[in-house]
Amino acid sequence: MTALNATTTASMRPQTVELSERATAGDAQAALDLLELSMARGHRRIALLRYLQAEYLSAPLQAHHHDYVQRVAQRLSADALAGLAAEARRRRGIQA
Repeated sequence: MTALNATTTASMRPQTVELSERATAGDAQAALDLLELSMARGHRRIALLRYLQAEYLSAPLQAHHHDYVQRVAQRLSADALAGLAAEARRRRGIQA
């Protein structure tokens, strides 16, 4: 990681923490913003978790969100997908 990337990443962490707290509290727009950040950073698994959270909160997902997570999901095994779905349920406090 270059010094510029480290600085950029460090400066974005407080924003991500705040958005995560808001999304956990039920803020659909914060969940959508987190998904957008993950997509911009090329995240896969965390983007899928954030997509599921945004969907659960009825965020206004668009075609590019669906397309991104579909591409991610196609690269994962059935066991990996099941694990991510279980993690998403756990994060919402739902037991599988």
